[in-house]
Amino acid sequence: MFPVTNLLLSFFVLNAFLVFAQEIKIGKEKPNIVLIYVDDLGYGDIGVNGAIGVKTPNIDKLAIKGINFTDAHATAATCTPSRYSLLTGQYAFRNKAHIINGDAPLIIDTEMRTLPDMLKDAGYTTGVVGKWHLGLGNGKANWNGTVSPGPKEVGFDYSFLIPATGDRVPTVYLENQKVVGLDLNDSIAVSYTTRLDGYPIGTEHPELLKQHTDGQHLGSITNGISRIGYMKGGKSALWIDEEIPFVLTKKANSFVDINKKNPFFLFFSLHDIHQPRIANIKFVEASIMGPRGDVIAQMDWCVGQIIEKLEKLNLVNNTMIIFTSDNGPILDDGYLDYARELVGEHKPGGVYRGSKYSIYEAGTRMPTIISWPKAIRPGTSHALLSQVDLYASLAKLVGQKLKKEDAVDSEEHLKAWLGKKTKGREILLEEAYAFGLRMNDFKYIMPKKSNKIPPWITRKFVDPGFSIEPQLFNLKTDPSESKNIASEHPDMVNKMQRLLNNILEPNESK
Repeated sequence: MFPVTNLLLSFFVLNAFLVFAQEIKIGKEKPNIVLIYVDDLGYGDIGVNGAIGVKTPNIDKLAIKGINFTDAHATAATCTPSRYSLLTGQYAFRNKAHIINGDAPLIIDTEMRTLPDMLKDAGYTTGVVGKWHLGLGNGKANWNGTVSPGPKEVGFDYSFLIPATGDRVPTVYLENQKVVGLDLNDSIAVSYTTRLDGYPIGTEHPELLKQHTDGQHLGSITNGISRIGYMKGGKSALWIDEEIPFVLTKKANSFVDINKKNPFFLFFSLHDIHQPRIANIKFVEASIMGPRGDVIAQMDWCVGQIIEKLEKLNLVNNTMIIFTSDNGPILDDGYLDYARELVGEHKPGGVYRGSKYSIYEAGTRMPTIISWPKAIRPGTSHALLSQVDLYASLAKLVGQKLKKEDAVDSEEHLKAWLGKKTKGREILLEEAYAFGLRMNDFKYIMPKKSNKIPPWITRKFVDPGFSIEPQLFNLKTDPSESKNIASEHPDMVNKMQRLLNNILEPNESK
């Protein structure tokens, strides 16, 4: 007979194995789904992927208990297109989606069935908390009433939003599409074309600024930050940048609390680590990289708060947490916070070349972790995956059939997302200000008509990957895309261009 201690040990090992390896019934599972979407976080910006100078203990813990993906991608190297593709299952170029102003109309067709629509059909309560940046209203938003259409019209039961980004007006929160704390006697007006004499202007009052900035961000000043665009009114509703992570996390946890008894989908869309990077005093000097590193630590705290809430409610075992980012890292995106000077040995994109705005790998290769203790064994996955596929994959999980017009670019790779299969996509599209295609270890970048780089990109110290010649790289031997081998493999170049044409111009390619 085994000693009692051995029996107990065997019991605990078996119990742990059952927790992590329980077979799930595809099509009948209804785990809570929390999608944590970080802004401008690079592949190398988290501890488990090699971060230097900042610690991310909560994210690292999530990775240890879940799957850390090494080759998972946002669909685009900028925020609005990535968010559009994530929620619609459609490539952004099909709708000419690009970075939009804070007064832009909603860019998602309300007739489209979205990811939250699909989950609602499966019995989920859906909520979005945080950065939106997908447009609101029909072209001239009524900031002093209900702003519609918005999240509700595309499938979200609840919303608490930053309308665009922290560097754009209006600098107010919207809850269920109404400005929070607004005094109607001080009505809000917003313009991106005409100056409004409401708040001081960055070009005229640099002495009021917490951070100096480039010419693009020299519009209205609120809370000591000069933004893109002009705003007047709404003084009682203005946010305080240093409080944003606390406000958003409290709202996200409240949504979990209210909906804990039934399946819920929470799209927790953090503002960090987008500029302006204004860390709360709690996180100032939490890193050795200045404000950019400090807000990485701040973002990690937000992740920890969500996990802690799920644990307290005994929900963590049956909650799928998806942690990822909308596009690659950027050190200088307009505000002077010395990120380039203080980066040290840290590599925001890891070993990969590129950044936000770039077609090279770091532009779309995202830190991506999925944890679901009930169904996922911890590990690392090298499967090639795209965020556009989350729509079809989650539909498979919850038993929702997609119509032909639903999520037209989304492929179902549920087993790969759950770590039960090592292979994902055969080919994967990458969008920036150029187009790239991944196929196995090969990366192809389609030539542009001109390799001239716009001045606004040059000022951000970014290499967007523009070339009038085709570019081909073998990422297995050259992950930093340093040697163009297109001339050595003309057949591969032609094949990958044909595959890319089938995506970009399907009718013409047939």
